[in-house]
Amino acid sequence: MSYEYICTQVAKLLKKYPGCSLKQILDAKHIIVLYQPLGNDEDAIKGFYLYNSRKHVITINSDLPENIQRIILAHELGHVVLHRGSGVKCFHDVTLFDESSLMEKDANLFAAELLMSDEDVLEALNSDCTFFTAAAKLNVPAEMLDFKFRIMKWRGYKMMEAPILAPSNFLKDIPIPENHDWDNA
Repeated sequence: MSYEYICTQVAKLLKKYPGCSLKQILDAKHIIVLYQPLGNDEDAIKGFYLYNSRKHVITINSDLPENIQRIILAHELGHVVLHRGSGVKCFHDVTLFDESSLMEKDANLFAAELLMSDEDVLEALNSDCTFFTAAAKLNVPAEMLDFKFRIMKWRGYKMMEAPILAPSNFLKDIPIPENHDWDNA
């Protein structure tokens, strides 16, 4: 999918639900969200989207820190909006040009656009900090900021080169330190 299409879908969502939180948007769209303990080991499923019997259900791993749950939720909402009715989509190992990998990339771009405004990113970067410090200020993994950078470059912003190039399936392998307090980072 094109950046234009993904950004248009996010803009429509934000226009339809102005000032609403992510959870309020999900409620308004009648998307069922289930929180299930799925473990926090390296191979644990972070979340997935299921479409069945005209019902959209997102399951989130409740063992993850709340901030990571929020990112996974936005990512899965991206699947609902962009890949409507496509079945089960969960994080798994895929090849670069696999259709699933492209859908993961779309969902990451959607989540980055939904969770971070251009203004917030520019403010974080203009506060004389590094890319990684800006990601921490924005309370997102650096890989998510890389996806936002891609959108902002497409829009014509003159951005520094991100020091990383996040793969489409980065959320699958995102490290979850035992004692890291993502919610207060």
